[in-house]
Amino acid sequence: MSSPSKRREMDLMKLMMGDYKVEMINDGMQEFYVDFHGPSESPYHGGVWRIRVELPDAYPYKSPSIGFVNKIYHPNVDEMSGSVCLDVINQTWSPMFDLVNVFEVFLPQLLLYPNPSDPLNGEAAALMMRDRAAYEQRVKDITSCCLYSLTIQNTVRSMRSQKTLELPQKKTLVMRS
Repeated sequence: MSSPSKRREMDLMKLMMGDYKVEMINDGMQEFYVDFHGPSESPYHGGVWRIRVELPDAYPYKSPSIGFVNKIYHPNVDEMSGSVCLDVINQTWSPMFDLVNVFEVFLPQLLLYPNPSDPLNGEAAALMMRDRAAYEQRVKDITSCCLYSLTIQNTVRSMRSQKTLELPQKKTLVMRS
């Protein structure tokens, strides 16, 4: 069980046996989505974020890539790419950590204790430092909006997989005058 591929399988299975919805992106076990729920003691409570996880070939010796797919308002998450500024993932990763640690410890800690002095989202950091109550209200507003959007996306995805909804993947609308 010491090879990276066995460890990857074991960590992914532990995550899937937990309370996490995991959706594989490809046939392999290196790219997948995990639905992550905001911690209850935070303004992110009630929110659900789709997290894209990519495991490098050298996992667990090299850290996973973690990114928010749907919008989150947070000083340490890039608003455009969803990239996360989290030292334990980006700099101090150890093979002692696993995917369950990411979703049960690291991401909840990120949402509970934002660091506005090292921002990826300067607007969120500035608002948090200037007016904490306004920052928390903005978080709640965006969280509730994105929860509704994710619910719709999951419903459409479920209906497609059950063949009860046939929608084209992408269409280009051309308007003529």
